[in-house]
Amino acid sequence: MHKTNSIVMCAPRTTVFNTAANLELWPQILPHYRYIRYLERSPDRNVVVMAATRSGIPISWISEQIIDRDRAEVRFLHLKAFTKGMRVVWTFQEAPAGVLVEIKHDLAFRVKILAPIADKIIGGFFIHHIANKTLRCMKSYVEANTDKVTA
Repeated sequence: MHKTNSIVMCAPRTTVFNTAANLELWPQILPHYRYIRYLERSPDRNVVVMAATRSGIPISWISEQIIDRDRAEVRFLHLKAFTKGMRVVWTFQEAPAGVLVEIKHDLAFRVKILAPIADKIIGGFFIHHIANKTLRCMKSYVEANTDKVTA
């Protein structure tokens, strides 16, 4: 399974990157996130329990988060649940209209014969939908909380 979601945010790249990297902030600015609980914590690596909802359906998973400031990437590796082994990469590229934020999800399903069904349910119904909502809500937050300077 490979899913990519993207959006352009009109805010400084560092603001967008720091907002995406700050998991403590997510439940406050992303209404579909129920909670984030830290199991391990450091400046560049965290292990967290993440919990969200998709159309009222509660889901949760455990992820390792790597904050790579040199490459301006936030990476996740899902450690448990149906998405165990999934790699998620957030990238932040300067663009003429702002910052292009992309979230890429990659997962090789463990039971190959069920992959087409799992791709539709896990990939399409849950992951793609939640990632789109995450990007839209984060865009609203960073744009509302950024001083816009025009020439």
